[in-house]
Amino acid sequence: MSNTENTRNSRPEPMEVMRRARAQFAELTGVAAETVSSFERTEEGWVLEIEALELSKVPDTMSLMAGYQVELDPKGRLTGYRRVRRYERGRADAHRPGGR
Repeated sequence: MSNTENTRNSRPEPMEVMRRARAQFAELTGVAAETVSSFERTEEGWVLEIEALELSKVPDTMSLMAGYQVELDPKGRLTGYRRVRRYERGRADAHRPGGR
């Protein structure tokens, strides 16, 4: 096996990491991820922010959404998550210092 193939096998591609993160998150929480709103490779692995529907309401713009920070190891295995915000689907975020 070449070094390139070995590197590929030990470090998954970004799209595969996102797919795995969404699946693992849904399995652990019972909440399906709607979108990945941020994605970053770090020295420890990967950090994503996942947006998920927490409570469905009528009209849909009143549904309760949540943003979760999800951390994965270098191989794409979920190591932790935490909810970082909750909001109504129809509301825009207020400006938050530091881009959050």
